[in-house]
Amino acid sequence: MQSPSDQQERHDYPAHWEADVVLRDGGTARIRPITAEDADRLVSFYEQVSDESKYYRFFAPYPRLSAKDVRRFTHHDQVDRVGLAATVGGEFIATVRYDRIDDRGMAASAPADEAEVAFLVQDAHQGRGVASTLLEHIAAVARERGIRRFAAEVLPANTKMIKVFTDAGYQQKRSFEDGVVRLEFDLEPTDRSLAVQRAREHRAEARSVQRLLTPRSVAVVGVGRTPGGVGRSVLRNLQEAGYAGRLYAVNGEFDDGGTIDGVPAHRSVRDIDPGEPVDLAVVAVPAERVPQVVAECGERGVQGLVVISAGYAESGAEGRERQRELVRQARSYGMRIIGPNAFGVINTSEEVRLNASLAPEGPVRGRIGLFTQSGAIGIALLSGLHRRGAGLSTFVGSGNRADVSGNDVLQYWYEDPDTDVTLMYLETIGNPRKFTRLARRSATAKPLVVVQGARHSGIAPTGHAVQPTRLPHATVSALLRQAGVIRVDTVTEMVDAGLLLAGQPLPEGPRVAILGNSESLGLLTYDACVADGLRPLTPRDLTTGATPADFRAALAQALSDDACDAVIVNAIPWVREDGGATDPETLATELRAATAGCPAKPVAVVHVELGGLASALAAATRTRPDATVPVLGDGDHAHPSRPPGQLPTTDAVPPEEHRIPAYPAAERAVRALSEAVKYAQWRRDAAEPGKVHEYEDIDESGAAERITALLAGEDDPRGATLAPADAHELLGRYGIPVRQALPAPDPDAAAEAARALGYPVALKTTAPHLRHRADLGGVRLDLADEEQLRRAYQELTDLFGKPAELRPVVQGMVPRGVDTVVRAVIDPAAGAVLSFGLAGAASELLGDTAHRLVPVTDREAGSLVRSIRTAPLLFGWRGSAPVDTPALEELLQRVSRLVDDHPEVVGVSLEPVVVAPRGLSVLGASVRLAPPPARDDLGPRTLPGY
Repeated sequence: MQSPSDQQERHDYPAHWEADVVLRDGGTARIRPITAEDADRLVSFYEQVSDESKYYRFFAPYPRLSAKDVRRFTHHDQVDRVGLAATVGGEFIATVRYDRIDDRGMAASAPADEAEVAFLVQDAHQGRGVASTLLEHIAAVARERGIRRFAAEVLPANTKMIKVFTDAGYQQKRSFEDGVVRLEFDLEPTDRSLAVQRAREHRAEARSVQRLLTPRSVAVVGVGRTPGGVGRSVLRNLQEAGYAGRLYAVNGEFDDGGTIDGVPAHRSVRDIDPGEPVDLAVVAVPAERVPQVVAECGERGVQGLVVISAGYAESGAEGRERQRELVRQARSYGMRIIGPNAFGVINTSEEVRLNASLAPEGPVRGRIGLFTQSGAIGIALLSGLHRRGAGLSTFVGSGNRADVSGNDVLQYWYEDPDTDVTLMYLETIGNPRKFTRLARRSATAKPLVVVQGARHSGIAPTGHAVQPTRLPHATVSALLRQAGVIRVDTVTEMVDAGLLLAGQPLPEGPRVAILGNSESLGLLTYDACVADGLRPLTPRDLTTGATPADFRAALAQALSDDACDAVIVNAIPWVREDGGATDPETLATELRAATAGCPAKPVAVVHVELGGLASALAAATRTRPDATVPVLGDGDHAHPSRPPGQLPTTDAVPPEEHRIPAYPAAERAVRALSEAVKYAQWRRDAAEPGKVHEYEDIDESGAAERITALLAGEDDPRGATLAPADAHELLGRYGIPVRQALPAPDPDAAAEAARALGYPVALKTTAPHLRHRADLGGVRLDLADEEQLRRAYQELTDLFGKPAELRPVVQGMVPRGVDTVVRAVIDPAAGAVLSFGLAGAASELLGDTAHRLVPVTDREAGSLVRSIRTAPLLFGWRGSAPVDTPALEELLQRVSRLVDDHPEVVGVSLEPVVVAPRGLSVLGASVRLAPPPARDDLGPRTLPGY
């Protein structure tokens, strides 16, 4: 029998089930629980559903809902009966519900763990992926409420709904009886269901960005009557870029029927011809007027917004709330937002030619995608790339990044055939866990170069709402590199690396040939290569008398040499035989010719006081053997008569793979090449990622039961640290034995403990200020008998204080080896992270700790052990005995499995782990448990909440 308070708790509104989602076509919808206040919405929704869809839902003609039906479908206890609705513009477009049932199919309560599920989708919204998205969310709700299995009955003719269930990826059974298909499936996520979910997430988010970057028509809202101003500038930039779609100028002061600069002018987007779609609206009005514009756009069916307007979260608490409301309002209409406080978007595709940004001159067409959260950095990057002859495929200046983020743009770039290299300037990473997942997938196909601003201040820009991370920036940076991200420190380095990656093939290894007409510059290049971990060959000095033909011969010879993987060419001004000045064009031509017919290897040029060389090389140089695009002229520089902002034709712009990058300093060229070498090695390693071992002695179910029991009655969401005995038991279920340590509150207890363990023993203090600090004298080792033990006990108490303060313990001695530390932590933003380092000053003082994301494969465990700077101590440094690193790698994988299998395990610390020549011993361990989050990275697709 339930008390009234229990009943009330079952009816509490579960606000955490609310979510904004991106649908298959790129539009958005809101999913939320259905409540008693939704009766009118439900009736209106049902009236718009076709008779056929109603028949499929109820297996009989069902033209209208009775009052009893309406009550049943709007009153839920949120435990045994749950209903969710997908809404757009505040109105239902689809519903799903489950009812808990017993093994006879009758209504039931817990512990029954099966439920019957049913959907209804408005016909106008079928085919948008609404049902599959609702299934993800209702399944997550059901798991949260203790339901482990769904059953659904579907008419055979309802093939769309059958496909929703069969394509979800769950383990299922299918039967046919009495003319009805019955599907039963477990709700435990599987590798296939997770893959299906991620694939749908990718398609939906990529499509949502595509709609913003390839609009058929654009309305600029806030265009002034007179030249100047943000709105008028954006309109001008769109025109000068030769935008391929329809343009509209909007201002509440306009008279309908007029024009501005030849563009149709309207008072509101609602006044635009209803027969003409408006895909994108660029909003450039004061912040207080934006809500009205958003409402008009939503009612008009606009698909997305670029909000240039400022005055949002960057301006303080009031602006932050205004920004939240902006996102809520836009999403309620199914629209996505770039911004607010955005710089704008650019797409150089010949079919689009979109410059809906504040950049007065659009970039030339190219193969680089650029994303930036800062307008000022966006201007600098666009200018820098333009000066060096690099073209862009697309650009997104997100501003406050309230909705569309770098994650969304990564989804788009991954499958964009016009983008080969992606550059991102990020001031915050809103969801590092998802970013690393997407980056890892993207980096297997396309290089991703990232600069992260504000990384040392610890302060996020005021316009960004981000989940805090407890990890140091160095750790986050290391995790990004493991995901294949090319992490650089400055925007200059980002451009340098981007130019090389976009224009040259990836190197096969670190061997670098150096040639040029300056011995000193060659030596500087050599030193820079060594400093950056490359393997330079002896520089070849062509002498200051070298001609462009000499450069050509030397470069061709170097490229043909199997002993080199890349070439750096150094060039300084020279004097021709006729006494004329240096001719950079001639040198560029000869270098261009040298690469023809040679093996595909990256080439970079370092030039000193040869400014024209960079432009000449950017024009039409190639090092790849296949020539599929004709190369004419000198890029943008070959068309001085072209009007400002007008894009050149496809043939006039050589793609990036036909260009050799040039650098004004050897260090910059070497750094870019070093990043390419490391990225290429990551690509090769990623092709064989290893595997997560399944150890037969792991008791996963027993550990789960024990964790449930230990968390019973735990109300603190932060969790608690387990008692040593409980921690040791839990670790033991994963094959991680911890050496027993017996308390020694007095000398007699210490002697008794030593007799139980057997001599020799160690006597250690466990007080927080002395724990793991052997350097302070709080540890006595190799105590062979009781006399030595009692003497050591007396020494410790004389030095450090009373036993009650020291908390001494006695532990059996283990074979000598190298003391190490293994830790795992669940970061709220980055997810589960496994860390490894040597015990003591190496990791604590010098920060010599390596990290990997969980789950860790066998290859990753091996690289984790070898990636710390003090790793030589494990492999026989200076004649010492190598230790058992395979045992250490196995321990790392077991800890990884424990954390990955049980999200309740939020912290593990093994210190010290003594790794001997044969085997290892875990001498100390702590485990922290906490209630698992209601939603995690395995949960349903959602947009970040606001």
